[in-house]
Amino acid sequence: MTGKILISACLLGRPVRYDGKGKLLAHPAIERWRKQGRLVGFCPEQAGGLPTPRPPAEIEGGFSAEDVLAGRARVVEVTGADVTEAFIAGGRKAVDMARNAGCRYALLIDGSPSCGSGFIYDGSFTGKRHAGEGVTAALMREAGIEVFSDNQVDELVERLNMDEADPAI
Repeated sequence: MTGKILISACLLGRPVRYDGKGKLLAHPAIERWRKQGRLVGFCPEQAGGLPTPRPPAEIEGGFSAEDVLAGRARVVEVTGADVTEAFIAGGRKAVDMARNAGCRYALLIDGSPSCGSGFIYDGSFTGKRHAGEGVTAALMREAGIEVFSDNQVDELVERLNMDEADPAI
């Protein structure tokens, strides 16, 4: 068995999302990994100090995490409050947790300004989305942790199978 997987806590059904709900990801592999003790549930937004429930937040101006981390964009709530520092702090704590737990992979919920890896919302709070990644996903990649979205469980299964077939990986 190769390593552990950091997973967005909401995907385990934990009520940590901005709306106080979970978003359980039902997949046979998730259940198998849970039984094997491979999953490390984590919510970077809570770890960054944000309450649950909390106002929705998006990366402003159609930007993405790269811009946030470079100081060119902010993460803002629908109220206008700047929560950038909480998102960065939570992302850094997620990376620390992943490293300390021996996670080589992260399975993160797409769309989130923290965890999105394929798409995020554009900052207009109108449901409009664009290609990009959230702060935690970007920090995970920078740390060398492979990131998969909740729509890529089968790809993660394939990646794990490759790793287990080649002990040198």
